Amino acid sequence: MYFDRETVDTKGTFRKGILIGGVLRGCVWRVKYAAGYPQPATQNTKLNKMKFATKAIHAGQEPDPTTGAIMTPIYQTSTYWQKSPGDNKGYEYSRGTNPTRKALEDCLAALENAKFGLAFSSGMGATDAVMKLLAPGDEVITGNDLYGGSYRIFTKIFTNYGIKFHFLDLSDPEIIRQYTNEKTKLIWIETPTNPTMQIVDIEAIGKIAKEKNLLFAVDNTFASPYLQNPIDLGADIVMHSVTKYIGGHSDVVMGALMLNDEELYKKLWFIYNACGATPGPMDSFLVLRGIKTLHLRMKAHCENGRQVAEFLKTHPKVEKIYWPGFTDHPNHNIAKKQMLDFGGMISIVLKGADLQETFRIASSFKVFSLAESLGGVESLINHPVSMTHGSIPKAEREKAGVVDNLLRLSVGVEDIEDLLEDLKQALSTPTL
Repeated sequence: MYFDRETVDTKGTFRKGILIGGVLRGCVWRVKYAAGYPQPATQNTKLNKMKFATKAIHAGQEPDPTTGAIMTPIYQTSTYWQKSPGDNKGYEYSRGTNPTRKALEDCLAALENAKFGLAFSSGMGATDAVMKLLAPGDEVITGNDLYGGSYRIFTKIFTNYGIKFHFLDLSDPEIIRQYTNEKTKLIWIETPTNPTMQIVDIEAIGKIAKEKNLLFAVDNTFASPYLQNPIDLGADIVMHSVTKYIGGHSDVVMGALMLNDEELYKKLWFIYNACGATPGPMDSFLVLRGIKTLHLRMKAHCENGRQVAEFLKTHPKVEKIYWPGFTDHPNHNIAKKQMLDFGGMISIVLKGADLQETFRIASSFKVFSLAESLGGVESLINHPVSMTHGSIPKAEREKAGVVDNLLRLSVGVEDIEDLLEDLKQALSTPTL
């Protein structure tokens, strides 16, 4: 895809316009489609009628036309042969289009019941692209419990370009009405949130966004497309850190956007291609492979997560637990309505533990690994204050409950008896 800046005279013929300060004065933009401009997969309409497991295994992927290979080949190439200038086989340069990545994007779109998918080199690359839809003076409404990287890019990067962010407790969506004005352009939410597992009513916010003519984006990383589909509930854009549950094996860093609106897709694809935060074919292949077991892995994450949560809820060393599957969890009924199950992400506050004791416990696990990230087959322990959320000021963290003695667990798919035994031994030493 490329943009041709032209103006129309009174006779209807075209002549070139002048670009002044980034704005084309006296001209119209015409979007032209190069041969390699990615269109949605024709099979998506058929696969969207199929069940999740079938889409995870087949969407976006056809036998290779040259060899019949069932697995999508790794097209490890930066450029493509052209018969004559502009006459190619649908691909020109791999920053913008690559066959392996295109197969992945079509698969991702199908998983979220969307028409279009865009894969990025990281979740932050995907988030960055959405923010670049905005202009100086625009305002964004977002949550007060947010991944530290999202908070950092909002406050340290995009506020410098004149964009204002409102960080709100969105457990009651009606609060949004108090903060919307003619400058508001985007609502950005996570649900469940990171790390206190707040549940935000996607459908309710979608109705407000539509009423106010606002763009609505949902970070669906913690749920995965298996457990939750925000587009079906009214979101315009779904963002995933593909690094997490979708990839599922802690061997790839990637992000993605899925959406239905074609004009919005064109704008995001232009940013994606122009700014270049696109993943390579090997990473795309690895994620395609990981997706094939997403439904199986998520069932195991949910089953183990439930048993771990039930064990921790009554443990004497646990002061507070955050897991949306409990009936006393705030907005549990919303989670039950919009999620298939409650996932494998759990956060706990250690009773009476200072920072030193919290570090000691976090370092005492044998099966759980102390590490950043989440959503892989292996179980992980994370200390948000010093790791994933370290960029958020202490006062702001604590407003949302992200205190020094909070640990976040990503429950993997190991044998549950080994996971429970590991929790027992790590929490067994008396608090000093």
